[in-house]
Amino acid sequence: MKKTGLGTGSLQSGNSIIVGATTAQNPFAVSAVVKVTDKDGNPVRDANVILKGLGGAASNTTDINGVTVLTTPSTALVRLDPNQNEGTMDLKILADGFYDYEKKDAVMIVKTR
Repeated sequence: MKKTGLGTGSLQSGNSIIVGATTAQNPFAVSAVVKVTDKDGNPVRDANVILKGLGGAASNTTDINGVTVLTTPSTALVRLDPNQNEGTMDLKILADGFYDYEKKDAVMIVKTR
């Protein structure tokens, strides 16, 4: 995971998204930039990348540089329950000729007051 952030804001390095209490009152979009490489660091093109959790989901395919941008659409926004202060989303990558990659809790979403 290269960068993450709210769907409407700027993306920051890392895999954590900080959400204000006001934003967290309603479902919201998140975005992530993912770079997929092989064991030697070479980009993997046409890999299917899926991010899901907290009621949200996004998927896309990597470009020639192994990079993709995932943004949860309006039909699959992320939700935090009223008493929930944090949650995670899982990442899955599928590419022909490679083992499937799955990382639980790849993105952490934290609600601030």
